[in-house]
Amino acid sequence: MKKFTLTITFSALFFIVGAQPCTGGRYASEIFPTFSVTSNIVYGQNASFTGGNTSLKLDFYEGTGDTEVNRPLIIWVHGGSFLGGTKTDIDVQALSRSFAKKGYACASIDYRTGFFPIDSANAVKAVVRAVQDLKGAIRFFYKDVATGTNTYDIDTNRIYIGGSSAGAITALHVAYLDDVCEISGYLNQTVINQLGGLEGASGNPGYSSKIQGVINLCGALARYSWLESGDVPLVSIHGTSDGTVKYNRGIVNPGTPLMYLDGSRLLFDRACAVNVQNNFYTFPGAPHVPYAGTSPSALAYMDTTDNFIRDFLVDQLGCNDTPLQLANNPLQAAILYPTNYCDGSPVNETCIAGINEESLSFSVELFPNPSEGVVHLRTQQFNFSQVSVLDLLGRTVLKSYPNAQDAILELSYLIPGNYLVTYLLNNGSYGTKQLVIR
Repeated sequence: MKKFTLTITFSALFFIVGAQPCTGGRYASEIFPTFSVTSNIVYGQNASFTGGNTSLKLDFYEGTGDTEVNRPLIIWVHGGSFLGGTKTDIDVQALSRSFAKKGYACASIDYRTGFFPIDSANAVKAVVRAVQDLKGAIRFFYKDVATGTNTYDIDTNRIYIGGSSAGAITALHVAYLDDVCEISGYLNQTVINQLGGLEGASGNPGYSSKIQGVINLCGALARYSWLESGDVPLVSIHGTSDGTVKYNRGIVNPGTPLMYLDGSRLLFDRACAVNVQNNFYTFPGAPHVPYAGTSPSALAYMDTTDNFIRDFLVDQLGCNDTPLQLANNPLQAAILYPTNYCDGSPVNETCIAGINEESLSFSVELFPNPSEGVVHLRTQQFNFSQVSVLDLLGRTVLKSYPNAQDAILELSYLIPGNYLVTYLLNNGSYGTKQLVIR
């Protein structure tokens, strides 16, 4: 089992002795109207799966004219089934631009892709290579700060990693695969050593690869038990109809079935069981990476995705900005299975995953339901801080901040059908109600 660290203590100390980071809407909204990007910065190099040398590059994004010298850094990792994809893929580009405008520094990285034959053993090796490259990128920024240049104006106490699909899988394994024994069921020690170990040799040796949180978009971890007490927090977004990387537990299938992975639904229960913060948003019925693209549907998914990540990060930074996108309740029962830690001790799965309407000690009423327009959401205790109405694709169709015990929702403009109403009370409780519009 991994040992507890002093991460939380040092983070807390930073906010005690330093200035609060979110003044003027920084990190919570797009305070810069434009961004700038520096392309093809070399952060390392390593051997490809064919043995040739690969130069590893990143694109660096920042708000145009940003003069802050201690910015949080988000390193974005593209998808592509570990077979393709680039640092300019549409989703990582969109996220890099958006968060640069909010005042973050963002890096979108390329990493070594490709493997052959296309089978589970070689897929695991491809994941290890991607993990090594992402760690090399993290070390690149630590080195830049430690050597006194700080070219990129980074605060290394606030480095976050994340991405979509294969990028999210890579980030999750950087965060939670920290013992060679955990991966021994996939690769033997000789092969792991030949690859360069879990830390790898993708550049900037001797510097830290420590991070403060993970952004998991449609990703998975090989074994949920690798997420342990004391680990860094994560924010996860996943669609229930993802046919490539399963929402629950299932075989990852980018066209060829490769291996079982534990999706975001399992990671949510696991994080809860070991008391690791995990903000989780479910897109009901959504496919793989539904926010990637320029269609109206994809843009709506991206808006929800951007807001949910934003809420997680401003909370991690110690800000008190109003959430833009409340979490919803997970769907499906988590498909858990017996597993042990590296020392052979059993994993504890007991968890009460958050607060929902069934566990509240008071009632929340939604009426009339079904409704033809005006809907009341009412409770006898506390006030509603935020109320959202979502369609069954997970898109927000109404959001309000009533600060009252009776929230009145005008919904006559909605297309008849089924909707979800989520609410946050000013005592911190939240819940979800189903609503039918006729």
